Amino acid sequence: MLSANVSYENAERDLRVLTGISVSHSTQQRLVQRSEWQEAQAKAPVETMSIDGGKVRLRTVKGEPSQWRDYKAVAVHEQLCAAWFQENEALVSWVNQQPKAVVVTCVGDGHDGVWNLISRISSADQRREILDWYHLVENLYKVGGLRQRLRQVETDLWHGRLKQAQRACSGWQVPQVENFLSYLHKHRHRIPDYRTYQQQGICIGSGAVESTVKRIGLRLKLSGAQWKQANVANVLKQRCAYLNLAIA
Repeated sequence: MLSANVSYENAERDLRVLTGISVSHSTQQRLVQRSEWQEAQAKAPVETMSIDGGKVRLRTVKGEPSQWRDYKAVAVHEQLCAAWFQENEALVSWVNQQPKAVVVTCVGDGHDGVWNLISRISSADQRREILDWYHLVENLYKVGGLRQRLRQVETDLWHGRLKQAQRACSGWQVPQVENFLSYLHKHRHRIPDYRTYQQQGICIGSGAVESTVKRIGLRLKLSGAQWKQANVANVLKQRCAYLNLAIA
């Protein structure tokens, strides 16, 4: 469907140009909402996955400001993507229904909402939880201070030397260091030897799901786009079907 990639108005125009058939934008919108969008299924055991959140702009009563709300997206690396709006239970259920490798690498940033969902996927023995390396480094450099010190801590973290990194930070006289130390402590079991993992071909970044959120946003965040709350779920399903090459 053209409307999976462009606004309903532009889909109406493009369809007329391409086929000579006229289907109004309102009819195209109704078709999206009436369609039964089948959730994609992984064709091979899931080895790596990541979860992240995106934003969608909701339409409100005339005269009131629009509202931005969160949705959650899942990337099953090198296979497919899926997204849900305010349906965390459905997300967890879908992931748990997929075939999985003996060990599933789960990569995420530092947000509690992401890890709360990941904690409900498979069993603790089956999950390999990894804090996204690039988010970790980004948070390190937010601390500020001497660049030489920051680079030394980055090197320690890259090699999984968490205690050395914590000791190096503990003496810094900068306001943000306590927040960073708390961040390291919270995610201590998700901070591996990144260098070794990379050499072994184990994913250390959540770029796949971040890319998914951006690609979903290319449809949801078209200029001026506002959505009825009741319509968001099917728009997400349509967009993911398009990204999964599942629309004929």
